Amino acid sequence: MLKVRVIPTLLLKNVGLVKGISFDSWRRIGTLMPAVKVHNTREVDELILLDISATAEERSPDFESINEVSAECFVPLTVGGGVHTLEDIRNLLKAGADKVCVTTAAIKNPQLIREGASRFGSQCIVVGIDAKKNSRGWYECFTHCGTIGTGKEVSGWARDVESLGAGEIMITSIERDGTMLGYDLDLIESVTGSVTIPVIASGGAGNYDHMLQAIQTTKVSAVAAASIFQFTQQTPLEAKKFLAEKGIRVRNTNVTQNDCIPTSSVR
Repeated sequence: MLKVRVIPTLLLKNVGLVKGISFDSWRRIGTLMPAVKVHNTREVDELILLDISATAEERSPDFESINEVSAECFVPLTVGGGVHTLEDIRNLLKAGADKVCVTTAAIKNPQLIREGASRFGSQCIVVGIDAKKNSRGWYECFTHCGTIGTGKEVSGWARDVESLGAGEIMITSIERDGTMLGYDLDLIESVTGSVTIPVIASGGAGNYDHMLQAIQTTKVSAVAAASIFQFTQQTPLEAKKFLAEKGIRVRNTNVTQNDCIPTSSVR
């Protein structure tokens, strides 16, 4: 079994970092570069950086900013937001991203997943799935930062994503996002039970027990979180120590000697 990763998520809107609840990211919490430098010192496994305004503004990612960030980021970096074309993927990788997360464009043009995986390798392609339970009682995929329903059922889309060649899926609960009430385990299970590729759980983590519960219940490969690391004293390193004490194999040299792997091999 792969060692579990703990991944902070940073949401970029215009020139600053933001956070909110249920994808309403209204609260400004600082600037990007200092946050990246702080996480460098906290022995995180990876960082996820999502430009949440790029798709709504119909623009490509800010490649220059990503280049500056990657120069200061000493852990694997996944970047998403505003990715519409193969050229966008190529430019993000050239700018220093290790992986590229595609959400809205993946649904609008599924072949982008196949072409991206073929051209750059499956390990570079992460497909984000933003979802919530609709009025008919099943989990529906949404695009444009959770504002537009697609009619696609989550588990079916997850299987399509895997068959198209994606290397990883990040499943985010729109309803749990920012609440710190815990992950939507049923939603996550609908994905992990449908695919064999790694799955990142996102949306709702409020404490280390929530992470443990998601890992034990749904067999996710990673737990991503934002609010817990921005609004509380909890840290990724302490999260991994807690998980290790509960018998979870984690990626961190300070947790146990036997569980360490070099950062450069995380892909």
